[in-house]
Amino acid sequence: MAVENVIDSGVRSALNATAGSSSGAADMQSSFMTLLVAQLQNQDPMNPMENAEMTSQLAQINTVSGIESLNETLAGINGQLDTSQMLQAADMIGKGVLVEGDRVLVGEEGATTPFGIEIPGAADEVHIIIRNAAGEVVRTFEPFSLEAGVESFTWDGKTDEGTVAPEGSYQVSASATANGESLVARALNYALVSGVNLDAQGAPKLDLGGITDPVSLDEIRQIL
Repeated sequence: MAVENVIDSGVRSALNATAGSSSGAADMQSSFMTLLVAQLQNQDPMNPMENAEMTSQLAQINTVSGIESLNETLAGINGQLDTSQMLQAADMIGKGVLVEGDRVLVGEEGATTPFGIEIPGAADEVHIIIRNAAGEVVRTFEPFSLEAGVESFTWDGKTDEGTVAPEGSYQVSASATANGESLVARALNYALVSGVNLDAQGAPKLDLGGITDPVSLDEIRQIL
């Protein structure tokens, strides 16, 4: 009667227990070795394990060990990135930034907050218009050329008639063209970073004092 290649139930139980734990690559590798030895001990003498099959088993050991080590390395890198992001976010507290938005504020004696424009390519002409809360145009800037990227601006707080605009919130709109073709021109407004919070995933969010919703670091277009 041929001898069947049967693995002892105790060996299977030990292997399953190790596979279900988080003891790491060393335990997993040990379990594979235990399984391989059990297979060799219980193999059919008339039909022994071939070299190719044994090589495949050993390759699986190295693969599992390598994956476990890779997972541990990636977990460590992710932890370092999270820490680095939190430090970067904390360093932003108290700094002025430009984020997507179209608001500019006028304070006492025409003092204004900065604003910005972002375009994807170089523009031959950029047009900027500022409107009041009623949607009326109060200031039109002379067209100008602009390189691709983000550029910040400061409005002197004066209307087209040369008078100081009343205190309040105003809206900035921009348009741009290159060789007669329209470009996407995105308006940016100023905000002061007042704190850092964590979102549901544990990623840092910058508190902009209610001017806009909290933003992530990659939503900052420029630091002023």
